[in-house]
Order: sequence, then C-alpha cells, then structure tokens
Amino acid sequence: MAASQTPPGNDFVRWVEEKSDAVMADLADKFPPATSGPEAIHAETFTQRIEEVLLGHEPAEEALLEELAALENAPPLSDEELARQALEDGGSDADTATPE
Repeated sequence: MAASQTPPGNDFVRWVEEKSDAVMADLADKFPPATSGPEAIHAETFTQRIEEVLLGHEPAEEALLEELAALENAPPLSDEELARQALEDGGSDADTATPE
C-alpha cells in the first residue's frame, strides 16, 4: 500500500474491517451455503463443512473443532507414506496409471 493510501490513525482498523467484509462478501457470492443436494446440512446426517464456518455462514460445532484438534495432534506422515498416497491417487482424471 502506498503512503498516500494509508488511512490516518484509528481509521486503519476500520479500513481493514471494511476490506475484510468486502472479501468475505465476495467469497460468499462465489461459495453460497448449500440449501439442497448432498452438500445441504440435515439434522439426521449432520456433517459440517469448514468452508461454511470460514465464510461465516454458521458457527463452528464441537465435532468440527475436535476433528481439527485431532488433525493438529496427529503425527506427521513419513515420506514413504506420502509417496504411497500420491501413487494411489488418480488425480483429477481418476486414472491411477498416471498419478499426480
């Protein structure tokens, strides 16, 4: 940001919040909450998507927070395991003969 674009004093916090709100609104337009289809959230088959939380469409549920904590505390994968997974993944064309 150029010096001429820097807001004076306390206006910086307001400027950052405005920019953040604009970005979130833009992302919300690109990724609207699912209201039907397999991505829709139903009480009997509840699965929360992190995108919905990050975009502010819904608050984080305890199950999602526990899953994220488990991922954070999981041991790192070895290079051999990462290579094995890469070779098994068919990539965007789902062809395991040409791994990504």
